Amino acid sequence: MTVPRVLYIDDDEALIRLAQKALKRRGFEVTGAASADAGLALLAAEPFDVVTLDHTMPGRDGLDTLAELMALPHPPPVVYVTGSDDSRIAVAALKAGASDYVLKAIGEEFFDLLASSLGHALERQGLIAARLSAEEELRASNERLAALVLEANHRVANSLQIVSSFIQIQANAVTTPEARTALKDTRQRVQTISRLHRRLYTSDDIQTVELKEYLATVLSDIEDAWSTELAPRAIRFSAETLRLPTDQAVSVGVVVNELVSNACKYAYREDQPGEIRVSMTRGADAFHVAIEDDGVGFSGGTAPKGTGVGTKLVDAMARSLSATVSYTTDGGARVLLTVPYGD
Repeated sequence: MTVPRVLYIDDDEALIRLAQKALKRRGFEVTGAASADAGLALLAAEPFDVVTLDHTMPGRDGLDTLAELMALPHPPPVVYVTGSDDSRIAVAALKAGASDYVLKAIGEEFFDLLASSLGHALERQGLIAARLSAEEELRASNERLAALVLEANHRVANSLQIVSSFIQIQANAVTTPEARTALKDTRQRVQTISRLHRRLYTSDDIQTVELKEYLATVLSDIEDAWSTELAPRAIRFSAETLRLPTDQAVSVGVVVNELVSNACKYAYREDQPGEIRVSMTRGADAFHVAIEDDGVGFSGGTAPKGTGVGTKLVDAMARSLSATVSYTTDGGARVLLTVPYGD
């Protein structure tokens, strides 16, 4: 077991010699310094585990010296020794950074108290060092985990992009319009999720997503996917800022992709330009995403036509969000997604 090294700063050299003998019997190795300057010079030259500092010294008193000790890059714990029973001195020393204080006396009782204070100071220092080490290890571990998650999102985004390319190749190869449309829908769904993973890879925050920015990229992809030279689809988007947990953002993105893609396909004739308006607003208990068009509308208060896959996806994602989806038509169609805020 390593013997703790004590630097004993006191202008009384006789007391230093006495302390060296007494503290050695109590398990400490003591080096004396008869002035503040000598003590600071020793600390600069070699390491000590703990310092004993006397209050009354010529030139600079203990409090001045304590301030210089605490200004060191890695100050050792300091036990302050004073011959005065004035509590203000002890309080000032503790406020200045001393670990403990002991009233100076001559006798074994004084050295017992001093040894006890030195032991407690070293124990506290050890606990502090252990805590800092644990915090540093935890910080490094968190950084490694964050890097791994970012890399995972990067790989997922790349993999989804490859899948999207395969689907596009397959869509170009099929001959039936229905199959081509179904593959186009599937590719757009993959792109919606891929966009989110791409955003997570380039963000410092992997727990939440800024929904406005995310939906803007999703809608831009939809506009490009369903516009033709003869019949462009113009998507107008307005939104308030809102951060959502990543899993909720995925669900909202899937719902918006399905509803807006459906409007692009069915609201207007294939040879007719059309506009789809998407807005997101925040309420007291929920946020709302409205999707409107000026197209043919639909009847019966039900969802617009389609293969049914999109409707099932919308229903499943809405349930995961505890959300409601309502459809109205009056000179066009309007779909309202209402999502309550999570806990």
